[in-house]
Amino acid sequence: MMDWAMYTDLYQLTMAQGYLEADKGQDDAVFTMFFRDYPFNGGYAIACGMAQLAEMVDNYSFTESDIDYLGQLEAPKGGKLFNDEFLAYLADFKLDVDIDSVYEGCVVFPHEPIVRVSGPIMQCQMIETALLNCVNFQTLIATKAARVCQAADGAPVAEFGLRRSQGIGGIWASRAAVVGGCSSTSNVIAGKLFDIPVSGTHAHSWVMSFDDELEAFREYARIAPKNCTLLVDTYDVEQGVKNAIIVGHEMAERGESLAGIRIDSGDLAWLSKMARRMLDEAGLEDVGIVLSNDLDERTIKSILDEGAPVNAWGVGTKLACAFDQPSLGGVYKLSAMKRKGDDRWSAKLKVSESAAKLTLPGYLDVRRFYNEDGTLAGDMIFDVFEPMDDALRIVDPVDPLRQKKLLGKEHVDLLQPLARHGMSVLTDEDKDTMKARERAIEDLGHLDESQLRLLNPHTYPVGLEYGLNQRRSELVDKMKNRS
Repeated sequence: MMDWAMYTDLYQLTMAQGYLEADKGQDDAVFTMFFRDYPFNGGYAIACGMAQLAEMVDNYSFTESDIDYLGQLEAPKGGKLFNDEFLAYLADFKLDVDIDSVYEGCVVFPHEPIVRVSGPIMQCQMIETALLNCVNFQTLIATKAARVCQAADGAPVAEFGLRRSQGIGGIWASRAAVVGGCSSTSNVIAGKLFDIPVSGTHAHSWVMSFDDELEAFREYARIAPKNCTLLVDTYDVEQGVKNAIIVGHEMAERGESLAGIRIDSGDLAWLSKMARRMLDEAGLEDVGIVLSNDLDERTIKSILDEGAPVNAWGVGTKLACAFDQPSLGGVYKLSAMKRKGDDRWSAKLKVSESAAKLTLPGYLDVRRFYNEDGTLAGDMIFDVFEPMDDALRIVDPVDPLRQKKLLGKEHVDLLQPLARHGMSVLTDEDKDTMKARERAIEDLGHLDESQLRLLNPHTYPVGLEYGLNQRRSELVDKMKNRS
């Protein structure tokens, strides 16, 4: 089991000790997690990682070994880094925060909160690193998977990037890939842990271990007649397809069937066309063609644009490693505080020299509006405890000249309870990977085609509620004058 309390950056604990000594540990705070830019230069992201947040919440405590380790740490200038009072506090620590988040599989966009944490500021701070690690990585991979599956145009995509993924992060990568739309994974431990489909047959080494390719194919068909997809590019693809045809006919005579062939090298578009022609001429029209070899959404689209007849895809490294963008860049920022004895939340704001890094103040939520045809009309970021503009205007958080009215449209609020008083409230269905996959597919279906383009997609309207935008501007002026 993960030691979630220690799955953190050191400065979260040094700040926690500071909050305790400054008598601020029980001041209430609100933090929001969001990202600033579209991943992969796309038009959306797929939220993921909330099931692991629930696991973190329910298993967050410091062990005796943890306390011993922290007690041995030395400060740079000498002496113990953590004092006895703080270590005693950690030994009896009970998490007492509320967490709200979007559901896994939900389509999300830059600037809007996808997780909100409220509770004692010290505790909100302590869980920051683990929270970001869960949601940043899995959202990134789920988004990449959605793009790959979109390019595959309905053909199933198997994820098999475990061997090249970043350590045990490959377990979460496989789960997130399925949330994003993949039909299966090669990752057996992910299949067991998350109850997701697994798939796989044989590698080149199987073929190389026999005296000749035909013998290797025959033996695999004999041993695994109900899971027989033959890898035909160990030596020569054309000869490999010929040998697969021989085995396919032999299987048919036994009342069995060859499921498919896989090509893992060479000019995949050209080779797949050749293979399809050979299989059809041999009367094996039902034998599928699976392509693999360093694929991503762009190469898949290119192959299909050439008219390649592909029944399924295997995508590894460039999916599980998010090859072209290694990080989502999600951040976790303080947005409101309520000191002991106060009844009202006080908005907090980080003012930066860069307008893109200006944060959003308040106790925030996201309201999603729908057009009459069911497509998404726009998302409004608003303060739960402040009145809304009557026209339901939204203002782009980066460009205030871009505004839109959403009055009269059906809507839902996206942030839903994940934890209350330090205990998860998610149901098994909420945490179910395949349910999240269904949600992602449904949500993507509500986007306009222009927002789904792989290249230069249309920007989906996300904005601040008009009053929130005004309050933020006033707070910026106040902060600038104070500095």
